[in-house]
Amino acid sequence: MSQDVHGTQSWIDLGSPDLQASKAFYRGLFGWGSYTLTFDEFGDYEIFTEPSSDEGIAGVTALADDTQSPSWTCTFRVDDVDACVRTVEAAGGRLRVDPTQVDGLARIAQFADPQGAEFGVWQPVRSGGQAPIGERSAARFVELACRDGAEKHFYRRVFGWSMTEADGRFATRWTVGGRLVATAVAADGDRPAAPLPQWSPYFEVADCDAATARAVELGARMRSAPADTDLGRFSVLTDPTGVRFAVITAGGSQPPRA
Repeated sequence: MSQDVHGTQSWIDLGSPDLQASKAFYRGLFGWGSYTLTFDEFGDYEIFTEPSSDEGIAGVTALADDTQSPSWTCTFRVDDVDACVRTVEAAGGRLRVDPTQVDGLARIAQFADPQGAEFGVWQPVRSGGQAPIGERSAARFVELACRDGAEKHFYRRVFGWSMTEADGRFATRWTVGGRLVATAVAADGDRPAAPLPQWSPYFEVADCDAATARAVELGARMRSAPADTDLGRFSVLTDPTGVRFAVITAGGSQPPRA
């Protein structure tokens, strides 16, 4: 399924306390390239790129000050940002960043869900072809660490996701048109300095064990050792600046990536 569909996961942004350290880590781990864009609204914005195509797949910016927590922000594709604002607020969420036009590429907004997890939305502006960023994310899927079931229903209302519940590591799964978009787990408090709940990305790798070892070599901390699930073999890590992410070698029931 194309990511150009309402409710699909479309982009991720890393807020880093050490921009150069973050760039070096993720480039070293995944072989990503990077370049700098300058936006009128936000100033300089670093784009991570896929090595085979130089296509933008993630963003990274420096945190404004030390009161902000380093984290990945997950962004979802919507058909109408303004309608999404109304839906989020009616469902108990909070608008953090007003709808903003980004250099003819898209309209965006950022929110916090009822328990405080932050996320963004992206409505592309079609002008002369596909937007060069925002339409493809480096993340295979994303995961919400949440405190209770009410949060899960919040996202169903906002994005129209279908939700299934089962046993095991990826017990709660949200899909769009049968395609996995996100999962949810109980907030475990493994980052006491950061607010919970929170979203984090799962990056697809060819070899989970090798990628985990390489991440640790580059300064990451392993939160959970590689383990097998029906979605594939995964591990959870924190990068050298304390940001949580996971790597997964896909398998089992996970559909092929579009």
